[in-house]
Amino acid sequence: MPEAQGALTEAVFYILLSLTQPMHGYGIMQNVNELSRGRVVLGAGTLYGAINTLLEKGWITPYGGPPGERRKEYIITPAGRRAVEAEIARLNELLENGRRVLEGAEQ
Repeated sequence: MPEAQGALTEAVFYILLSLTQPMHGYGIMQNVNELSRGRVVLGAGTLYGAINTLLEKGWITPYGGPPGERRKEYIITPAGRRAVEAEIARLNELLENGRRVLEGAEQ
């Protein structure tokens, strides 16, 4: 059985989703805003703190851009993809249990 990772924050979940393609910090902030329909707005400090944590966990990795490129790009790793898949499974379980209990309460 895989090690439990705990729930991902919404910001981390959206950052990982954003990095299914190479992206730099500002692009991540814009993409998270778009994916969440403006509900999740990342500040630079929050984003770069999360990036450092995700790098340490091995869930993202720097992505080689053109030589001399100032902006760093990142991309999700297989471990990061597994973390997202585990979070989706966790959220699906919550939804299924919630629906089942509420449907039973209505009878």
